[in-house]
Amino acid sequence: MNESLLMALGLMLVLEGALPLLAPSAWRQTFRRMIELRDGQLRFVGLSSMLGGLVLILLVS
Repeated sequence: MNESLLMALGLMLVLEGALPLLAPSAWRQTFRRMIELRDGQLRFVGLSSMLGGLVLILLVS
Protein backbone atom coordinates (compact mmCIF):
# COMPACT_ATOMS: atom_id res chain seq x y z
CA MET A 1 0.00 0.00 0.00
CA ASN A 2 2.74 2.47 0.89
CA GLU A 3 4.53 1.75 -2.38
CA SER A 4 1.36 2.41 -4.41
CA LEU A 5 0.74 5.63 -2.51
CA LEU A 6 4.28 6.85 -3.17
CA MET A 7 3.99 5.92 -6.84
CA ALA A 8 0.70 7.84 -7.09
CA LEU A 9 2.30 10.87 -5.43
CA GLY A 10 5.26 10.66 -7.82
CA LEU A 11 2.95 10.45 -10.84
CA MET A 12 0.98 13.45 -9.59
CA LEU A 13 4.19 15.47 -9.28
CA VAL A 14 5.29 14.45 -12.79
CA LEU A 15 1.94 15.45 -14.27
CA GLU A 16 1.81 18.74 -12.37
CA GLY A 17 5.32 19.57 -13.52
CA ALA A 18 4.51 18.95 -17.18
CA LEU A 19 2.56 22.17 -17.78
CA PRO A 20 5.14 24.59 -16.35
CA LEU A 21 7.83 22.72 -18.30
CA LEU A 22 5.99 22.62 -21.64
CA ALA A 23 3.92 25.82 -21.52
CA PRO A 24 5.15 28.19 -18.80
CA SER A 25 3.18 31.20 -20.07
CA ALA A 26 -0.11 29.24 -20.07
CA TRP A 27 0.68 27.95 -16.58
CA ARG A 28 1.37 31.49 -15.33
CA GLN A 29 -1.81 32.79 -16.97
CA THR A 30 -3.86 30.04 -15.32
CA PHE A 31 -2.52 31.01 -11.89
CA ARG A 32 -3.32 34.66 -12.54
CA ARG A 33 -6.92 33.70 -13.28
CA MET A 34 -7.10 31.52 -10.16
CA ILE A 35 -5.89 34.38 -7.96
CA GLU A 36 -8.87 36.43 -9.14
CA LEU A 37 -11.40 33.77 -8.07
CA ARG A 38 -13.27 34.11 -4.81
CA ASP A 39 -12.72 31.59 -2.01
CA GLY A 40 -15.98 29.79 -2.73
CA GLN A 41 -15.07 29.39 -6.40
CA LEU A 42 -11.65 27.99 -5.51
CA ARG A 43 -13.24 25.57 -3.08
CA PHE A 44 -15.60 24.40 -5.82
CA VAL A 45 -12.65 23.84 -8.18
CA GLY A 46 -10.85 21.86 -5.46
CA LEU A 47 -13.93 19.80 -4.65
CA SER A 48 -14.57 19.06 -8.32
CA SER A 49 -10.98 17.98 -8.78
CA MET A 50 -11.13 15.69 -5.76
CA LEU A 51 -14.43 14.13 -6.85
CA GLY A 52 -13.12 13.61 -10.38
CA GLY A 53 -10.02 11.91 -9.02
CA LEU A 54 -12.08 9.73 -6.71
CA VAL A 55 -14.36 8.66 -9.56
CA LEU A 56 -11.31 7.85 -11.69
CA ILE A 57 -9.78 5.77 -8.88
CA LEU A 58 -13.05 3.89 -8.39
CA LEU A 59 -13.38 3.18 -12.11
CA VAL A 60 -9.82 1.89 -12.40
CA SER A 61 -9.84 -0.30 -9.29
